[in-house]
Amino acid sequence: MKLYFDPHSRAQVAKWMLDEAGVDYEIVPTLIREKAHKKPEYLKINPAGKLPALVDGRTRVFENAAICMYVAEKFPEARLAPSVGSPDRGRYLSLMVYSTAQLEPSMGDSLLGLHSNNSARGWTDFEHAKDAVERELGYGPYLFGAQFTAADVMIGSMFIWHRAFGGRSNRAKIDAYIDRLQARPKGMKFG
Repeated sequence: MKLYFDPHSRAQVAKWMLDEAGVDYEIVPTLIREKAHKKPEYLKINPAGKLPALVDGRTRVFENAAICMYVAEKFPEARLAPSVGSPDRGRYLSLMVYSTAQLEPSMGDSLLGLHSNNSARGWTDFEHAKDAVERELGYGPYLFGAQFTAADVMIGSMFIWHRAFGGRSNRAKIDAYIDRLQARPKGMKFG
C-alpha cells in the first residue's frame, strides 16, 4: 500500500489509521507547497486533487473516512470496526459519516468565527456537534467503550486538529477524550 502524504495535511488522519492497523505501507511524499496533488499523475488517483489518497495494488481510495473504512475492513484482525452484521455496525457507519458531514464543517466554521444559518448549508453548529459526540462517548474511554475504532480516528482527529489550531472544546469529557487519543502510542502526530 502507498499513502500519498504531506505531513501538513489531512493525510495525517489516514496515516494514524494505517499505524493503528499495524500494516506495512509506503509513504509517497506529495507536498502541497509543490502542488504535487494537482499534477496529472496524481489526479488519476484522486480526481479531486486533495490529500490523502491510498493505493493498494489496483485499488485507489481517497477521502479519510473512505480510507479508514477500507483499512478497517481489509484488516479485520486489527478490530478497528464492528464487523458487518454486528448491531454496532450502523452506529459505526453513522459516526464515520458524521465526522465529515457535520463535525468537520461545523468545527471549521467555529475556527473561522462564522456564525451563519448552518441548517441551510446542511450541517449543525459546533456546540451541537460537540453535544452529539459527548452523548456518543457515553462512559467509555472511546466511542465504542473500551474498543478503539476507526470512528475514534475520524471523530478524534477533528478535535485534535481543532486543538492544534488553538480551539478549545470547553468540555471536560471531550478534552479527556482528546488527551486519551493523543496519548496512544500510534496516535496522530504532527510535523
